Amino acid sequence: MRSILKFLIFAHLATELFAAQGPGVTQSEWHGYERLDFVVAGQPAILILPKVAAPGRPWLWRAEWFGDRHAPQVALALLARGWHYAYINASDRYGSPAAIAIFDAFYTQLLRQHQLAPQVVLEGFSRGGLYAFNFAATYPARVAALYLDAPALDLRSWPGYKKSHWAEVAENYGLTVAALETAAVSPLARIDPVVRAGIPIIGVSGDADAVVPLAENLAVLVQRYRAAGGLIEVIIKPGAGHSPHSLADPAPIVDFILQHHAPSR
Repeated sequence: MRSILKFLIFAHLATELFAAQGPGVTQSEWHGYERLDFVVAGQPAILILPKVAAPGRPWLWRAEWFGDRHAPQVALALLARGWHYAYINASDRYGSPAAIAIFDAFYTQLLRQHQLAPQVVLEGFSRGGLYAFNFAATYPARVAALYLDAPALDLRSWPGYKKSHWAEVAENYGLTVAALETAAVSPLARIDPVVRAGIPIIGVSGDADAVVPLAENLAVLVQRYRAAGGLIEVIIKPGAGHSPHSLADPAPIVDFILQHHAPSR
Protein backbone atom coordinates (compact mmCIF):
# COMPACT_ATOMS: atom_id res chain seq x y z
CA MET A 1 0.00 0.00 0.00
CA ARG A 2 2.83 2.38 0.92
CA SER A 3 4.64 1.70 -2.36
CA ILE A 4 1.45 2.38 -4.32
CA LEU A 5 1.00 5.66 -2.46
CA LYS A 6 4.60 6.68 -3.26
CA PHE A 7 4.01 5.82 -6.92
CA LEU A 8 0.84 7.91 -7.05
CA ILE A 9 2.61 10.88 -5.44
CA PHE A 10 5.51 10.58 -7.89
CA ALA A 11 3.12 10.30 -10.83
CA HIS A 12 1.23 13.38 -9.68
CA LEU A 13 4.42 15.43 -9.33
CA ALA A 14 5.69 14.25 -12.69
CA THR A 15 2.39 15.22 -14.32
CA GLU A 16 2.56 18.70 -12.75
CA LEU A 17 6.16 19.14 -13.90
CA PHE A 18 5.30 18.09 -17.45
CA ALA A 19 2.30 20.40 -17.54
CA ALA A 20 4.40 23.33 -16.34
CA GLN A 21 7.21 22.73 -18.80
CA GLY A 22 5.21 21.49 -21.75
CA PRO A 23 6.08 18.77 -24.26
CA GLY A 24 9.39 18.63 -26.05
CA VAL A 25 11.45 19.88 -23.10
CA THR A 26 14.95 18.48 -22.58
CA GLN A 27 16.44 18.70 -19.09
CA SER A 28 20.16 18.99 -18.37
CA GLU A 29 22.53 20.91 -16.10
CA TRP A 30 24.30 24.27 -16.44
CA HIS A 31 26.76 25.36 -13.75
CA GLY A 32 24.92 23.23 -11.21
CA TYR A 33 21.47 24.59 -12.12
CA GLU A 34 18.66 22.80 -13.94
CA ARG A 35 18.57 23.70 -17.63
CA LEU A 36 15.48 23.35 -19.81
CA ASP A 37 15.82 23.33 -23.61
CA PHE A 38 12.72 23.68 -25.77
CA VAL A 39 11.44 25.38 -28.92
CA VAL A 40 9.40 28.58 -29.22
CA ALA A 41 8.29 30.07 -32.54
CA GLY A 42 10.52 27.52 -34.29
CA GLN A 43 13.64 28.70 -32.42
CA PRO A 44 15.74 26.91 -29.78
CA ALA A 45 15.19 28.37 -26.32
CA ILE A 46 16.77 27.90 -22.90
CA LEU A 47 15.61 28.52 -19.35
CA ILE A 48 17.94 28.06 -16.39
CA LEU A 49 16.16 27.47 -13.08
CA PRO A 50 17.48 28.69 -9.70
CA LYS A 51 17.65 26.32 -6.74
CA VAL A 52 14.87 28.30 -5.06
CA ALA A 53 13.03 31.07 -6.91
CA ALA A 54 13.22 34.53 -5.40
CA PRO A 55 9.95 36.24 -4.47
CA GLY A 56 8.18 37.55 -7.54
CA ARG A 57 10.18 35.14 -9.76
CA PRO A 58 12.55 37.75 -11.30
CA TRP A 59 14.52 36.84 -14.41
CA LEU A 60 17.44 37.88 -16.56
CA TRP A 61 17.24 37.47 -20.35
CA ARG A 62 20.35 37.22 -22.53
CA ALA A 63 19.38 38.71 -25.89
CA GLU A 64 22.30 37.19 -27.81
CA TRP A 65 25.39 35.00 -27.30
CA PHE A 66 24.41 32.48 -24.65
CA GLY A 67 27.12 30.27 -23.17
CA ASP A 68 30.28 30.09 -21.09
CA ARG A 69 32.38 31.87 -23.74
CA HIS A 70 30.25 34.98 -23.40
CA ALA A 71 30.77 36.20 -19.83
CA PRO A 72 27.91 34.70 -17.80
CA GLN A 73 29.17 36.26 -14.53
CA VAL A 74 26.09 38.41 -13.93
CA ALA A 75 23.72 35.54 -14.72
CA LEU A 76 25.48 33.22 -12.29
CA ALA A 77 25.41 35.84 -9.54
CA LEU A 78 21.67 36.40 -10.03
CA LEU A 79 20.91 32.67 -10.27
CA ALA A 80 22.51 32.33 -6.83
CA ARG A 81 20.01 34.94 -5.65
CA GLY A 82 17.03 33.02 -7.00
CA TRP A 83 16.66 34.59 -10.44
CA HIS A 84 15.80 32.62 -13.58
CA TYR A 85 18.00 33.02 -16.67
CA ALA A 86 16.56 32.86 -20.19
CA TYR A 87 17.67 32.86 -23.82
CA ILE A 88 16.12 32.32 -27.24
CA ASN A 89 18.12 32.15 -30.47
CA ALA A 90 16.94 34.91 -32.79
CA SER A 91 20.37 35.32 -34.38
CA ASP A 92 20.88 36.95 -37.78
CA ARG A 93 17.74 39.05 -37.41
CA TYR A 94 19.61 42.10 -36.09
CA GLY A 95 17.01 43.35 -33.62
CA SER A 96 14.44 43.65 -36.40
CA PRO A 97 10.66 43.25 -36.09
CA ALA A 98 11.19 39.61 -37.08
CA ALA A 99 13.43 39.15 -34.02
CA ILE A 100 11.08 41.06 -31.73
CA ALA A 101 8.18 38.82 -32.82
CA ILE A 102 10.21 35.78 -31.68
CA PHE A 103 11.02 37.56 -28.42
CA ASP A 104 7.34 38.34 -27.90
CA ALA A 105 6.39 34.68 -28.28
CA PHE A 106 9.17 33.64 -25.89
CA TYR A 107 8.21 36.22 -23.27
CA THR A 108 4.56 35.19 -23.46
CA GLN A 109 5.35 31.50 -23.07
CA LEU A 110 7.67 32.01 -20.10
CA LEU A 111 5.05 34.03 -18.25
CA ARG A 112 2.32 31.52 -19.04
CA GLN A 113 4.23 28.31 -18.32
CA HIS A 114 6.70 29.42 -15.65
CA GLN A 115 4.91 32.38 -14.03
CA LEU A 116 7.97 34.61 -14.33
CA ALA A 117 7.80 38.28 -13.34
CA PRO A 118 5.97 40.50 -15.85
CA GLN A 119 9.07 42.70 -16.06
CA VAL A 120 12.43 41.30 -17.12
CA VAL A 121 16.02 42.57 -17.03
CA LEU A 122 17.56 42.23 -20.50
CA GLU A 123 21.27 41.72 -21.23
CA GLY A 124 22.40 43.14 -24.57
CA PHE A 125 25.93 42.02 -25.46
CA SER A 126 27.47 43.30 -28.70
CA ARG A 127 24.80 43.00 -31.42
CA GLY A 128 22.50 41.80 -28.65
CA GLY A 129 22.18 45.51 -27.85
CA LEU A 130 20.04 45.84 -30.98
CA TYR A 131 17.69 43.13 -29.72
CA ALA A 132 17.53 44.19 -26.07
CA PHE A 133 16.93 47.87 -26.71
CA ASN A 134 14.46 47.38 -29.54
CA PHE A 135 12.44 44.95 -27.40
CA ALA A 136 12.37 47.58 -24.63
CA ALA A 137 11.32 50.26 -27.11
CA THR A 138 8.55 48.01 -28.46
CA TYR A 139 7.34 46.66 -25.11
CA PRO A 140 8.58 49.11 -22.46
CA ALA A 141 6.10 47.92 -19.83
CA ARG A 142 7.74 44.49 -19.94
CA VAL A 143 11.27 45.67 -19.08
CA ALA A 144 12.53 46.46 -15.57
CA ALA A 145 16.09 47.40 -16.57
CA LEU A 146 18.68 47.04 -19.33
CA TYR A 147 22.26 45.83 -18.99
CA LEU A 148 24.11 46.75 -22.19
CA ASP A 149 27.66 45.46 -22.66
CA ALA A 150 29.76 46.75 -25.59
CA PRO A 151 26.38 47.18 -27.28
CA ALA A 152 25.71 47.80 -30.94
CA LEU A 153 23.11 50.57 -30.91
CA ASP A 154 23.39 51.97 -34.42
CA LEU A 155 23.13 49.68 -37.45
CA ARG A 156 25.32 52.09 -39.41
CA SER A 157 28.09 51.67 -36.84
CA TRP A 158 27.65 47.90 -36.58
CA PRO A 159 30.55 45.89 -38.16
CA GLY A 160 28.25 44.38 -40.81
CA TYR A 161 27.34 47.80 -42.24
CA LYS A 162 27.33 47.70 -46.05
CA LYS A 163 29.04 44.33 -46.09
CA SER A 164 27.92 41.11 -47.79
CA HIS A 165 24.86 40.52 -45.60
CA TRP A 166 23.68 44.15 -45.39
CA ALA A 167 20.86 43.25 -47.77
CA GLU A 168 19.83 40.54 -45.30
CA VAL A 169 19.60 43.19 -42.56
CA ALA A 170 17.36 45.33 -44.77
CA GLU A 171 15.16 42.33 -45.58
CA ASN A 172 14.70 41.52 -41.88
CA TYR A 173 13.56 45.08 -41.30
CA GLY A 174 11.22 44.93 -44.29
CA LEU A 175 13.16 47.70 -46.04
CA THR A 176 15.20 48.23 -49.15
CA VAL A 177 18.92 48.77 -48.70
CA ALA A 178 18.44 52.40 -49.71
CA ALA A 179 15.61 52.92 -47.20
CA LEU A 180 17.64 51.33 -44.40
CA GLU A 181 20.18 54.15 -44.71
CA THR A 182 17.78 56.70 -43.23
CA ALA A 183 15.19 54.56 -41.44
CA ALA A 184 14.78 55.30 -37.70
CA VAL A 185 15.01 51.65 -36.65
CA SER A 186 18.24 51.52 -34.65
CA PRO A 187 18.09 51.81 -30.84
CA LEU A 188 19.62 55.29 -30.91
CA ALA A 189 16.55 56.44 -32.84
CA ARG A 190 14.11 54.74 -30.43
CA ILE A 191 15.09 56.21 -27.08
CA ASP A 192 11.86 58.07 -26.30
CA PRO A 193 9.61 55.13 -25.28
CA VAL A 194 12.37 53.68 -23.09
CA VAL A 195 12.92 57.01 -21.31
CA ARG A 196 9.17 57.57 -20.86
CA ALA A 197 8.88 54.15 -19.21
CA GLY A 198 11.61 55.08 -16.72
CA ILE A 199 13.75 52.07 -17.61
CA PRO A 200 17.15 52.29 -15.86
CA ILE A 201 20.21 51.28 -17.89
CA ILE A 202 23.69 50.17 -16.95
CA GLY A 203 26.28 50.13 -19.72
CA VAL A 204 29.75 48.58 -19.83
CA SER A 205 32.28 49.19 -22.60
CA GLY A 206 35.98 49.24 -23.32
CA ASP A 207 37.27 52.58 -24.53
CA ALA A 208 39.48 50.83 -27.10
CA ASP A 209 36.65 48.81 -28.68
CA ALA A 210 37.35 48.83 -32.43
CA VAL A 211 34.50 46.42 -33.26
CA VAL A 212 31.61 48.39 -31.77
CA PRO A 213 33.14 51.81 -31.06
CA LEU A 214 32.17 53.36 -27.75
CA ALA A 215 31.96 56.86 -29.24
CA GLU A 216 29.41 55.79 -31.87
CA ASN A 217 27.22 53.60 -29.69
CA LEU A 218 27.10 53.61 -25.89
CA ALA A 219 28.51 57.14 -25.53
CA VAL A 220 25.80 58.49 -27.83
CA LEU A 221 23.12 56.68 -25.85
CA VAL A 222 24.47 58.10 -22.58
CA GLN A 223 24.33 61.67 -23.88
CA ARG A 224 20.85 61.36 -25.37
CA TYR A 225 19.35 59.30 -22.54
CA ARG A 226 20.53 61.70 -19.84
CA ALA A 227 19.46 64.72 -21.89
CA ALA A 228 15.97 63.21 -22.06
CA GLY A 229 15.90 62.68 -18.29
CA GLY A 230 16.66 58.96 -18.26
CA LEU A 231 18.78 57.10 -15.70
CA ILE A 232 21.89 55.51 -17.15
CA GLU A 233 25.14 54.52 -15.43
CA VAL A 234 28.27 53.55 -17.32
CA ILE A 235 31.38 51.58 -16.48
CA ILE A 236 34.26 52.25 -18.87
CA LYS A 237 37.14 49.76 -19.03
CA PRO A 238 40.33 51.71 -19.85
CA GLY A 239 42.30 50.19 -22.71
CA ALA A 240 39.84 47.33 -23.16
CA GLY A 241 38.59 46.17 -26.52
CA HIS A 242 35.33 44.55 -27.53
CA SER A 243 35.91 41.45 -25.40
CA PRO A 244 36.07 39.93 -22.90
CA HIS A 245 32.66 41.24 -21.94
CA SER A 246 31.34 42.12 -18.48
CA LEU A 247 33.61 42.49 -15.44
CA ALA A 248 35.76 39.91 -13.69
CA ASP A 249 33.87 40.90 -10.54
CA PRO A 250 30.31 41.60 -11.69
CA ALA A 251 29.23 43.07 -8.34
CA PRO A 252 28.73 46.66 -9.63
CA ILE A 253 26.44 45.41 -12.40
CA VAL A 254 24.55 43.03 -10.12
CA ASP A 255 24.13 45.73 -7.49
CA PHE A 256 22.67 48.12 -10.08
CA ILE A 257 20.22 45.50 -11.29
CA LEU A 258 19.10 44.57 -7.79
CA GLN A 259 18.78 48.23 -6.80
CA HIS A 260 16.73 49.25 -9.82
CA HIS A 261 14.78 46.11 -10.57
CA ALA A 262 11.24 47.19 -9.74
CA PRO A 263 8.74 44.60 -11.01
CA SER A 264 5.82 46.59 -9.64
CA ARG A 265 6.70 49.71 -11.62
